[in-house]
Amino acid sequence: EKATGADVSYAGSDSFEQQIVIDSQAGSAPNIAIFPQPGLAADLASKGFLTPLSDTVKKGIQDDYAAGQSWVDLATFTNASGKQDFYGIFYRADLKSLVWYSPDNFDDAGYDVPETMEELKALTQQIVADGGTPWCIGLGSGAATGWPATDWVEDLLLRLQPADVYDKWVTNEVKFNDPRIVETINEFGWFARNDDYVDGGAGAVASTDFRDSPKGLFASPPKCYMHRQASFIPAFFPEEVEVGLDADFFYFPSYEAKDLGNPVLGAGTLAAITADSKGARAFIDFLRSPIAHELWMAQTGFLSPHGKVNPDIYVTETARKQGEILHDATTFRFDGSDLMPGKIGAGSFWTGMVDYAGGEDAKDVADSIQKTWDALK
Repeated sequence: EKATGADVSYAGSDSFEQQIVIDSQAGSAPNIAIFPQPGLAADLASKGFLTPLSDTVKKGIQDDYAAGQSWVDLATFTNASGKQDFYGIFYRADLKSLVWYSPDNFDDAGYDVPETMEELKALTQQIVADGGTPWCIGLGSGAATGWPATDWVEDLLLRLQPADVYDKWVTNEVKFNDPRIVETINEFGWFARNDDYVDGGAGAVASTDFRDSPKGLFASPPKCYMHRQASFIPAFFPEEVEVGLDADFFYFPSYEAKDLGNPVLGAGTLAAITADSKGARAFIDFLRSPIAHELWMAQTGFLSPHGKVNPDIYVTETARKQGEILHDATTFRFDGSDLMPGKIGAGSFWTGMVDYAGGEDAKDVADSIQKTWDALK
C-alpha cells in the first residue's frame, strides 16, 4: 500500500481453483489473483477473464529475471481470439533440481561435489566400487505414488534435449512415446533400476515412501550418499539433522557434452489481473520490483528468480544458495506433470513410472501413457 497508494485487501481460499473460476464467470473476480500454477491461468485467459500486461512489464521481466524469457514464456497464453498475450508476474519460486547429501559422509569418503552429469555418473560408479550405495530413491506417496519419478524424468529431459522439446512434450506435440522421451525414461532407469545404485535395490524404489527415502543419508554407516528431491524435502529429515551442517545440496548438474546451459525445474506462483484497475497495474509493477522480493527474502519460505535483488538479504545460507541456483539458471521450466491434463500428469504418468521402476519396458510404458492421452483427445 505504501509503495503503490492502492488499497489492498487479501483473501485466501482453500478452494481457490474452483472459486476463481466461479468469481470470474460471475464478473466478481478480485483485481489480482495469485495462481499456484500456470495451467488454470491459461484456461481463464483463453476465456477472456485475464487482462494482458503491457510490453513495458514484459520487457522488465525479460531483463530483470534470471532466465527472463523463460518466465515470460510461462506467463504467455492464448487469448479468447486465439492470439498470444503476456499475462502474469511470477512472485516466489520453488526449486526442484537439487541433490541432497551429507557433507560429513562425502568428506569421510573423499568425494567431491560433481559439477557435470558426467561427473555425477562417475561418482555413482565410484561409490559402488568403494562398497557403498549411491542413491536413496522412493516413489511412494499414497494415492499420488509415482510423482517423484516424474520429476526425475522432467529434470533429465531438460538436460538431454533443448527446452522446446520439453515444451512440446508437455502439450503432447512431442508424443510420450517419442524416442527422445523413451531415452529419457531409460536415463532415469540408469539410476533407479540398478540394484547396486539404490538403497534396498531397484525393487525397493516403488515401494519406499518418498518421505522416508532421504533418511538413509543420515544412517550410520550411510545407507546412501545422494537423494534427488526438491527444496521442501528437509521437512522430512530426522529431527536432529541441521541443514547446512548435517545436510547440504548441490545443483542436479547438466551434461557437459550436451551444451544446454543450466536448466532448472521448479514451480512458482503467478500474479495476474482478473479485474483491471489502476491499482492493480500499480501492484503488478510493485511485485516485479526488487524491494517486493527482498521484503520476503528477509523473512523465510521465499525464493526469488529476480536477478537484481541482493542475495545477502536471505536469512539462511540454504535460501541464499538456492537463490543462487535460480540466478544461474539459463532456462527455467515448470513441473511438466503439473502442466499436463490431470489424467496424464496426475494419473497415467505416475502409474507408468511405478510400472517402469518395477521392471516394465520404457517403450511399453510410454506407449500406454500416450494411449491414455489419445483417448482424452
